[in-house]
Amino acid sequence: MPGRELQRRTYDLRKDLVVLRRVVLPMREVIAGIQRRRFDNHAPPELDPHFSDLYDHALRATEWTESLRDMITTVFETSLTLADARLNTVMKKLTAWAAIIAVPTAITGFYGQNVPFPGYLDTLGFVMSISLIIVVVLGLYISFRRRDWL
Repeated sequence: MPGRELQRRTYDLRKDLVVLRRVVLPMREVIAGIQRRRFDNHAPPELDPHFSDLYDHALRATEWTESLRDMITTVFETSLTLADARLNTVMKKLTAWAAIIAVPTAITGFYGQNVPFPGYLDTLGFVMSISLIIVVVLGLYISFRRRDWL
């Protein structure tokens, strides 16, 4: 199923982004600490722009990681929502067909009992029960089609 594959891939991507965030986030502090101590270590002033660029890249990587993680989470949640919508559609159709099948089952269930009912041992009773089945089943079918359940 493509939906499950998409969910699995987005879950794996999100997990990888969490790992990347755990690596990138502390790098900002490390670079900031190096920048603060560059005078103590007698670093040449020509390296100042490189330290700034390095800190900016670490900051940008952290922000991108957060942004990508949020987007992946949104894609994952959207995929779950679409799967739920498909499941709801299938459930509506199954419910409608079960209701339609229940009517003939209930009416013809009297034939299996050894209890007299109206029209028992009479051709008119048989015709009435078949007519009732057809009318109720067609009514349910039309009703469910109008509600977009079938």
